[in-house]
Amino acid sequence: MQLSKFFSFVLENYAHTHKEDPALVDRLFENSLRDTQDRQYYVELVKVPDFYDGPRLQFPLTFTDIDLLLEAFRQQQILHAHYVLEVLFETKKVLKQMPNFTHIKTSPSKEITICGDLHGKLDDLLLIFYKNGLPSEKNPYVFNGDFVDRGKNSIEILMVLLVSFLVYPNNLHLNRGNHEDFMMNLRYGFTREVLHKYKLHGKKILEILEEFYTWLPIGTIIDNEILVIHGGISESTDLNLLHQIERSKMKTVLMPPGSINRGQIADLTRSKAGATSTLPGKGASDDSHSEQLSKYEWEQIIDLLWSDPRGKKGCYPNTRRGGGCYFGPDVTSRFLNKYQLKMLIRSHECKPDGYEICHDGKVITVFSASNYYEEGSNRGAYIRLGYGTTPRFFQYQVTSSSCLSPLHQSVHAMESSALRILKERMISQKTDLTHAFQLQDRSRSGKISVAQWAFSMESTLGLNLPWRSLSSHLVNTDEDGNVDYMSSFQDIHIEKPVKKVKSTVLETLYRYRSDLKILFNIIDSDHSGLISMEEFRTMWKLFSAHYNVCIDDLQVDELANIMDLNKDGSIDFNEFLKAFYVVHKYDNLNKSNTNIANDDRRPPSTSF
Repeated sequence: MQLSKFFSFVLENYAHTHKEDPALVDRLFENSLRDTQDRQYYVELVKVPDFYDGPRLQFPLTFTDIDLLLEAFRQQQILHAHYVLEVLFETKKVLKQMPNFTHIKTSPSKEITICGDLHGKLDDLLLIFYKNGLPSEKNPYVFNGDFVDRGKNSIEILMVLLVSFLVYPNNLHLNRGNHEDFMMNLRYGFTREVLHKYKLHGKKILEILEEFYTWLPIGTIIDNEILVIHGGISESTDLNLLHQIERSKMKTVLMPPGSINRGQIADLTRSKAGATSTLPGKGASDDSHSEQLSKYEWEQIIDLLWSDPRGKKGCYPNTRRGGGCYFGPDVTSRFLNKYQLKMLIRSHECKPDGYEICHDGKVITVFSASNYYEEGSNRGAYIRLGYGTTPRFFQYQVTSSSCLSPLHQSVHAMESSALRILKERMISQKTDLTHAFQLQDRSRSGKISVAQWAFSMESTLGLNLPWRSLSSHLVNTDEDGNVDYMSSFQDIHIEKPVKKVKSTVLETLYRYRSDLKILFNIIDSDHSGLISMEEFRTMWKLFSAHYNVCIDDLQVDELANIMDLNKDGSIDFNEFLKAFYVVHKYDNLNKSNTNIANDDRRPPSTSF
């Protein structure tokens, strides 16, 4: 969510400098796909060859196809792109007939199972089905968003859920999470997974997913008493308005209304007038589809997908995520009373036990991806409940023997992961931290007090952490309690792929590598993995202007020339960023490629 302003800036400025190609604007604001024509283009033209030995789905789907798919995925087979596209089109057709909130009924004898974030962890989904049974008319489920990103099997999870939904549309219910968003996928791994597994047709799958996400319901209401949404609420959440919002207009949370005006879009479209579309029969889009949500409507959905409960009363900005809010028990009580509800069930946050109850039992968080941070860091959980019954919680943890780790081991794994992330944040600002330490070290002894070290850390990093308590994990102190401040970096460094690169440039690249990669993926519209030297310079200028990164043009040109390894005028930017990696001195691994370092949340139960 902290990228929202960045994308607004990029879109407006990139659009101005690339008026000959409004494709990016079309992706973000136009919704002109025509189902019949596109189905022919995307599905019927993608043939399944005779030699394909993976699962073959038969439409209309039956429970046999669910079993077939699960067994194939257990054997690590890949579902052919033809079937992936057909499943997406069939599901979208059903979703378009559904309201924003799915209303369902239970009974004491017919419970429903609610699952939280899965984040591409197929083993967790398989374990849930093993323990709790497959979806059926007698065994309904709600999957509460964030099916994709982070884990390595997001497409498999999505296919299992959608095939199950098509077989049992009245008994398997899907809510949109904040990661069901193509911009989020660019950063957190799903885009990369699809392009890796579907090298020939991956782009087609991603294009359909962009619109598919917008048709997912934004919530489920059980027995008119329990609201199930992915994130949370705010003091201004209007359930009546949310029932009426045109949810399909919410293409991405990272592009708020008004970030680029319709006049700019019209200018870009006119500049492209007369061009032939890549889709047969695709004409000018309907104005009604081009309209955006109002800013108020957009904020309503943001709060629903991004907010978190806290013990403090009131509603205040969600500073950790940069979007949504923190809402207190008083906000929950007023909201539930206003809409005659009894409970709010949400996901969105990893919990050590897989679930957490707060706000006097009125808010339950359920998180279904075990081992989210590290192996053994947390359990997963799901909830079973029926009308008039107390929710029951079921925990699990995927390991080689599927046995639960002792609590002290889970805590240690989570803290170790958090400390690794923190050290990577520190090394990415080594130059700034060193300067801050030296300002405190007037005697040039290389040592400062713990208080001075803590002040320098907070003033530079701004993480609001208890630095005094953390000092024993991060630096060396002498007998007098003074800190050897350069020991802050003693067991970690950023590997240089090219020796000529200056340390300040190196740290900047590492610190903002995820943001740069997203910008690269937007500009690299054909997903070739290459951009021209000129596109790289444009990208860097946009980035540096927005973030006020002070690196002069000569350094950028030198960097671009270094990146053009074979001197053909193009840059493999993804490969270049991979070359900048952090080395932990005491790691068994040679590379630290921890995805969680780019997370939009941190471990909730650490010594921080």
